[in-house]
Amino acid sequence: MSKPSLLILPGDGIGPEVMAEVERIIDWFGEKRGLEFDVTRDLVGGAAYDVHGTPLTDETMARAQEVDAVLLGAVGGPKYDSLPFELKPERGLLRLRKEMDLYANLRPAQCFDALADFSSLKREVVAGLDIMIVRELTSGIYFGEPRGIFREGNERVGINTQRYTESEIARVARSAFELARRRSGKVCSMEKANVMESGVLWREVVQEVHDAEYPDVELSHMYADAGAMQLVRWPKQFDVIVTDNLFGDLLSDAAAMLTGSLGMLPSASLGAPMENGRPKALYEPVHGSAPDIAGQGKANPCACILSFAMALRYSFDQGAEADRLERAVEKVLADGVRTADLIQAEGASPVSTSQMGDAILAALDASL
Repeated sequence: MSKPSLLILPGDGIGPEVMAEVERIIDWFGEKRGLEFDVTRDLVGGAAYDVHGTPLTDETMARAQEVDAVLLGAVGGPKYDSLPFELKPERGLLRLRKEMDLYANLRPAQCFDALADFSSLKREVVAGLDIMIVRELTSGIYFGEPRGIFREGNERVGINTQRYTESEIARVARSAFELARRRSGKVCSMEKANVMESGVLWREVVQEVHDAEYPDVELSHMYADAGAMQLVRWPKQFDVIVTDNLFGDLLSDAAAMLTGSLGMLPSASLGAPMENGRPKALYEPVHGSAPDIAGQGKANPCACILSFAMALRYSFDQGAEADRLERAVEKVLADGVRTADLIQAEGASPVSTSQMGDAILAALDASL
């Protein structure tokens, strides 16, 4: 059988640094676990613009459509702030999501016990936290038409359109219900059905999909603003949250900070199954390109490494190996190994990006 294929797009800022540690992890699984991948590398974001004059070439886009999964580091930076909107680094990432039709964005918010004191909330509120936010990623207000800045009389008007079809809502709802079946069996759907017609349709369709296909899963509905309040009041009441593109963007960032550091949070963006049964998939850390620390060896690679763990689980049906990698990260944190973003005590010495990679590889070796 041919090896599963990976396209690695390190991107900008700290992206290449954290992705270098992921590549060491990938090599470890090939050497120590016989899990080999056919890896190719390419450019995205500002790095692609610097070479090709576009944040994503057609050739790279075609390659992303062909592989089993894409691993992406980060895009963007102040160097590119003056570029026209269509050439900004972020447009490369958005094109990948849109043309691969990656409609379900999975954002776990898991609080490792060793980091419970890093949250701005009390330890008892976040210790043991393990929730999954499923954000619809290819429709809604970020893509709806009409959109733009127009002139009405003597002033300008900015317009964005919130638009969802039944099928777009149904397919992301199914993703959430399927995930819940593998977790604790609970889904909370969040929208604004009290003031938005798109929210009314969202609630109706999610309920219809549940009643017809997933009656074994517990379903609740909540207005998104109330959901934001509940996330910081008592987040452990949730298991899987499913919501639209805009609210998912906001709620997942709020949930991210419950765990104490963006440097610890992975994500997956999944689409429809390909001919081989694997979903179209892109995996990336939640954090940005952090240009202020790029090239200094200060970046935390854990989010990018945990994104690869998600790839093992959701693209390659290697749940046991994903667990192995996640336990290795947890052990390293429990042993007190910290990059700069995870340091609280004055005078403590952080490890570098590569030293964190060394520690995780050592923990993987110890797991054999």
